[in-house]
Amino acid sequence: MYVALADNQDITRAGIMYLCQQMNDVVARQAIDKGELIEQLKHHSEAVVVLDYTLFDINDIAELLILQARFPMVQWVLFSTELSSDFVKQIIAESARFSVLLKESTMNEIRECLQFALHHQRFICQRTAEQLLAPSVSRNDEEVRLTPTETEILKDIALGLTTKEIAERRFSSFHTVNTHRKNIFRKISVNNAHEAMRYALRAGLVDSAEYYI
Repeated sequence: MYVALADNQDITRAGIMYLCQQMNDVVARQAIDKGELIEQLKHHSEAVVVLDYTLFDINDIAELLILQARFPMVQWVLFSTELSSDFVKQIIAESARFSVLLKESTMNEIRECLQFALHHQRFICQRTAEQLLAPSVSRNDEEVRLTPTETEILKDIALGLTTKEIAERRFSSFHTVNTHRKNIFRKISVNNAHEAMRYALRAGLVDSAEYYI
């Protein structure tokens, strides 16, 4: 079985590599970006992908679902520090091939998740399961706490700028802006740029006249 590690954190990669080496007939390789991940999946159509959705080179849930549709036999382990309940609910509703694992999970839980994925079964870690089962709590826009940088990037998103354009304007890397973008979407509970634009208009971060110029 082939495991593709779509995770840019060295310590996380080393840990998953170590666990994979302990399993029979499992080969694990790193994918440094989305392009390399796609190339690997072209040759390993039934692979397990361990993906840090928050930090890796994938823009949003829509792009992730496109990849899942393109490689329907791949098992996806979303291995991140934090994922919103809305995101998790949507992703697991789309396909049983998505597992969810938080980086605070115990070693036993991480090992169990990998075993489930290798046997084409879904796994949801305990904390995420508890989060999904907890009563829904309404949240007003005023309660959202964006950093000054996140606020500026949200304004740029609302005005139609791409991640690449925002990075160039801010003299930042694509990866840095993409990480901010995902954190913003998580905090304001949206899944795409159109929903982010609507949120920014409601919150008064951009003027409707400015948006329609």
